[in-house]
Amino acid sequence: MTAGTTDAAATALGDRIPREPIDDFAPYGIRAFTTTRAAGSFSTHGAEAVGDVTARWTALQDDLAPAGPRFVTAAQVHGSRVVVHGAGWEGWLRVRGADGHVAVDRGTGMAVTIADCVPVFIAHPGGATALLHSGWRGTEARIVECGIDALARRGFSPRELLLHLGPAICGACYEVSAEVFGRLTGRAVDAPAPVDLRALIASHARAAGVRQISTSPFCTRCDNGRFFSHRAGDAGRQLGVMIAER
Repeated sequence: MTAGTTDAAATALGDRIPREPIDDFAPYGIRAFTTTRAAGSFSTHGAEAVGDVTARWTALQDDLAPAGPRFVTAAQVHGSRVVVHGAGWEGWLRVRGADGHVAVDRGTGMAVTIADCVPVFIAHPGGATALLHSGWRGTEARIVECGIDALARRGFSPRELLLHLGPAICGACYEVSAEVFGRLTGRAVDAPAPVDLRALIASHARAAGVRQISTSPFCTRCDNGRFFSHRAGDAGRQLGVMIAER
């Protein structure tokens, strides 16, 4: 692909990155959304030309720039590490080995890569935000509790938080081994069984004190024409994105 073509792709995406917006946080000046299949894949590990993928990331940063000068992502490892980000810097920070971000100050954009795993969006009306990537391992490790606790330790009460569970594979589509089912639910089964990760994460959040929880109606596999799904055989990845505007 030529440089001119890549620039054109970035401009087109910058005008309107196809997304599924989350309206819950808008009254507090917080933008949150999940990109869709129409935006293209943001995976850096696929066979797609690096220029195409880079153009999408550049377009996303340009889209978020008016809201704040900082942008963070991470090499995701299906764990429970949550990184807290402060202010006073600019640019794109990529963290090693983390699946969650917390920004106490406005102006820090955050993104997690997903394709069936759950993007967990958390916000306080004052502008503190958290964005988590929770697959079955992250759910078992209670990453949502880690994110809530990171905010609580900085003065943001769980009872004042809003939490949204974004597009992810639904309970009817997500079958796991008997061992994994037992680890997630504490119940023994003799064969592979379906499990609803978003329902489990919501229960963990409620136990941690969160009262305002909403869930996307979209399943990445049922709605595979709109979203990438690993279980459906897709190599592509969409993003969960969040920023509290300055």
